[in-house]
Amino acid sequence: MRSVQAAGGAPLSDPPARPDRARKIALLVVVAAVVYVLDQVSKFLVVEFLEHEEPLTVVPGALVLTVIRNAGAAFSIGTGMTIVFTVIALAVVVAIVRTARKLHSLPWAITLGLLLGGAVGNLTDRIFRWPAPFQGHVVDFIQVFPVTRFPVFNLADSGIVCGGVLAVFLAWRGYQIDGTRQTDKPEPVEDRGQSHAESEADTQAAEPARERTDG
Repeated sequence: MRSVQAAGGAPLSDPPARPDRARKIALLVVVAAVVYVLDQVSKFLVVEFLEHEEPLTVVPGALVLTVIRNAGAAFSIGTGMTIVFTVIALAVVVAIVRTARKLHSLPWAITLGLLLGGAVGNLTDRIFRWPAPFQGHVVDFIQVFPVTRFPVFNLADSGIVCGGVLAVFLAWRGYQIDGTRQTDKPEPVEDRGQSHAESEADTQAAEPARERTDG
């Protein structure tokens, strides 16, 4: 049958596989683009209207907009290592793009889109902003619950954190990037062997009774 299909020109693989992956990659790109655009537009606006101004209280005690320039990683971690984090961000972007070649999962498409959009958003700051190319400081401006001194962050950081949380959840639930899911562990070999041996023993025990009945 397979040879007849090949001779007739019919595809032997599952036809929807490639379109399905294309749709998942398209979703990844859309999510990444939305995160990136929101991040860059918000940074432009706060730099244009809020930098060098007094912090803007949006929700008293809960949300304040205050512009800072961050030379470190997300949430102002590791200041003074700007070039290192730039290289790391580049590596993350390359890794996500390479992983997308195996993408067949809707949840993972959203997850990778959040990670990619956030990484590219902050990477854009690293490459193009002051003080130098590939050493630029990231614009942070979101401060939640100021009393707790929670680090100031931006929308790109939020995308990275949300993507990371989703990635941990999907891995915990067994969802794979290729669309499969790891469920319960297969039955151990020794158990299957024991069941087979018990079945053989039952069959042998039943044979004499069958012979007596035939006789």
